[in-house]
Amino acid sequence: MSKLADLIWKNAELLRGAFKENEYRKVILPFTILRRLDCVLQPTREAVMARYEAVRDKGYDLDKMLTPVSGYPFFNTSKFTLPSIAETPDDVRDNLEAMINGFSQNVRDIFEKFGFTATLDKLAEKNRLYLVAQRFAETPLGVEDVSNHDMGQAFEELLRKFNDVSPAGEQYTPRDVIELMVTVLFNGDDDILSVPGVVRTMYDPTAGTGGILSVAEEHLRKFNDRATLKLFGQELEDETYAICKADMLIRGQDPANIENGDTLEIDRHPGKTFEYQAANPPYGVEWKPAEAAVKKEHAKGAAGRFGPGLPAIRDGQMLFSLHLLSKMQPVVAGKGGGRIGVVHNGSPLFTGDAGSGESEIRRHILEHDYLDCIVALPTDMFYNTNITTYLWFMTNRKPAERKGKVLLIDASAMSTLMKKNLGKKRREFTPDCVERIAKAYADFQSMEWQESPDSKGGRVLKAKVFDREHFFYRRLTIERPLRMRFQVSEQGLKHLGYDTAFGKLPQEQKDLLTQAIQGMDVQASYMDADSFREALHASAATVANAQGLTGKAAKLGAKSMELARKYLGTKDKNAEPTTNEKGDILTDSELRDAEYVPFNDDIEAYFESEVRPHWPDAWINHDVKDAKDEKTGVVGTEINFNREFYVYTPPRSREAIAKDIEAKEHKFMELLRGIKGEVSQ
Repeated sequence: MSKLADLIWKNAELLRGAFKENEYRKVILPFTILRRLDCVLQPTREAVMARYEAVRDKGYDLDKMLTPVSGYPFFNTSKFTLPSIAETPDDVRDNLEAMINGFSQNVRDIFEKFGFTATLDKLAEKNRLYLVAQRFAETPLGVEDVSNHDMGQAFEELLRKFNDVSPAGEQYTPRDVIELMVTVLFNGDDDILSVPGVVRTMYDPTAGTGGILSVAEEHLRKFNDRATLKLFGQELEDETYAICKADMLIRGQDPANIENGDTLEIDRHPGKTFEYQAANPPYGVEWKPAEAAVKKEHAKGAAGRFGPGLPAIRDGQMLFSLHLLSKMQPVVAGKGGGRIGVVHNGSPLFTGDAGSGESEIRRHILEHDYLDCIVALPTDMFYNTNITTYLWFMTNRKPAERKGKVLLIDASAMSTLMKKNLGKKRREFTPDCVERIAKAYADFQSMEWQESPDSKGGRVLKAKVFDREHFFYRRLTIERPLRMRFQVSEQGLKHLGYDTAFGKLPQEQKDLLTQAIQGMDVQASYMDADSFREALHASAATVANAQGLTGKAAKLGAKSMELARKYLGTKDKNAEPTTNEKGDILTDSELRDAEYVPFNDDIEAYFESEVRPHWPDAWINHDVKDAKDEKTGVVGTEINFNREFYVYTPPRSREAIAKDIEAKEHKFMELLRGIKGEVSQ
């Protein structure tokens, strides 16, 4: 709600000169929450105080005694309100602290996370405390003035103002994107969710200010006002955690369900699973702070959250997907199950080659048939980043017609320009956009819709259904022979002497090898390893006969022959394939290549048709096998949106290009003539 946010933001004018602009949030956000809580408790304040006076000295649990009276899962036993404090300028600091201390512990925790006491001290020091308290006391934030929905939007707008310079991975999720996410999440569950009194759970492991959770609750309430969606979350950053918890308190949710801490490092909701989950985890952010804990979980295999694989340390977003899967309610006897919606950038679609942590995580998701749908969003949809983003939807309760299938929806051209940019957010989903995308999801079939077929720039929506195996491939290791010619050289003999393996040979072998090489014809060049070895053995026999050597001392061993081959050989593409001392063809690591074969294709047939015609001497390395299925080639996974929705556009004809050039030349000549005429005048 922009107007309300602007009204609150005006209070920041009092901080100029006393606070840096990036410190405004430490004042504005907690005072906004304080004023909101003060207002919502006002109608029951006298009743709460009366009950408090009656039970304060009896040792009762105040939470159980006072929350039923306040009407919220929190209360305040202080005699102070913001308006009353605004009337006592001399004692405003102490009275504000007394007011905060009068709240129940779940609210005090919020202000502790804000570090609000230190903020009050600084405001007092800068002679701004009374002015700020007075201004907020005049700000109308009662439930009769501002609905919970509008208050949540105001929080979001305030946070956007405070975080315009935050990193791209720390964006706040716009409400139109959340609307699409929760619409798809709840799609198909109408029968269940329409039951009066139905109770469901929803969890966000990167809750931020609680935007996804609050929109989900509002969405369900509009559909069934007698439904209950219990909200759970975890948030790392203290201030956003405090805001989220405050929002949940006002909504009547249990504040104990919102936890503070690094989700990757420790799951603050151990043992709990949920029907619905949604998240917008940070992307492009290192998971190094949680590295020890994550690797410990990974080592547990299937018993840990991160058993399938670990992504590169530079980006932890795929770890959040694994965490969400671990918290998905299981299906038992055909009942239960859960659904997940998560925002990712493009990296989780394709980053990582076959066998990498990223590929193995995708493989785990696809092999277990969790992946239901991915929606490509337009750029410029988020406040602090304009990169391409995607909504992943996963579930363990696919209906029969969707089993083994994945739906890709290209909604990158499905938005409208905003009248006014909000940070980097230039585009938004209208309700019509959300409705059409949700329908494409529900229909689960390949389709294409274009708003204005005869004009460019109109909205476009595309969808395609794929078998899950479509996103698998095998990476074959293709070898080619090492080709070397051999010739004795002084330089080669010198380098041989420096090799530590040569130094470990018995002395008689070192002497025999050195003398045999020195006895060879320096002009002779050998185009294959067998003829080189034959010549070297002959030279060694001559040396042995001359010195009267017998037995092992008269013959060069395999290691000696290997060293000679290593230091007297030079790569030559015209040479024969080089063999080792056992007769096996050696591979050239520099010519080693990889071929990516569609998962269900016959690898031998693929090799014969796609590789052999280009490299007749190549072969498949059958020793490189997949660790799981033990078949030749490493299994990999990739979801390439650009390839799946690519539309070939033929280049313009030569005639059209030539015509354009002629037109530009004509225009250029006219400009020159005009300049020449001006100069003549």
